[in-house]
Amino acid sequence: MGEWIDIQADPVHVKRERQRARELRQTDWWRAALQKGVCHYCGKNVGAANLTMDHVVPVARGGKSVRSNCVPCCKACNNAKKALTPAEQILEKLFGAGDSAPSI
Repeated sequence: MGEWIDIQADPVHVKRERQRARELRQTDWWRAALQKGVCHYCGKNVGAANLTMDHVVPVARGGKSVRSNCVPCCKACNNAKKALTPAEQILEKLFGAGDSAPSI
């Protein structure tokens, strides 16, 4: 992640949403999403055991642990995404390393 991203997470929000994520992982909805075994980002079938829960808008950036913000993804994609928002992911793809992206 480049120096152009400033993360100032609210610890109370992060703790609350991490708990909600643990609860969401126990739902039939999440189990069904995992059973497909497909990564939301790369589309590869990696098997349910190799999928993790990713928050599209990261919790550290104000994202919530709700169905519309959580997707199954492989560990490689989750690690590559880091704490980027969808818009920042696009910038990362367009400009490569975050430190070469234009100032916003």
